[in-house]
Amino acid sequence: MIKSIVTDLAPELMARNAIGLNSAAQLLLTAGDNPERLKSEASFAALCGVSPVPASSGKTTRHRLNRGGDRAANSAIHIIAIGRLRLDPRTQEYVARRVAQGHSKLEAIRCLKRYIAREVFGIIVRRHKQINQAQIAA
Repeated sequence: MIKSIVTDLAPELMARNAIGLNSAAQLLLTAGDNPERLKSEASFAALCGVSPVPASSGKTTRHRLNRGGDRAANSAIHIIAIGRLRLDPRTQEYVARRVAQGHSKLEAIRCLKRYIAREVFGIIVRRHKQINQAQIAA
């Protein structure tokens, strides 16, 4: 039952690399439970707990992941990131490039999770607008 609902609500989300049924369902639940908080992709990232938080000291400038937000959504994005890191050559190149720039692998994954949140937010918002326009036209 969940598969048919998720596929109907967000087929483009399910078509993306390394986004499985459970991860897509969790991200849709997170977005649907908090429509008033979804004003931008940055707010969605904060809601999912993948927004960067400054963690600099002295001469070092770095960020860490936000520990707030929906932990289930953060877990879903983490699973997507690890899946892409294993399967997607573009993601592997991205992480290798970040590590070559001097970032740790964890910092590179943090950046990857933020990118995934940005991508997912765009898909969810586009699909929400399509559904609303279809309901208005009907």
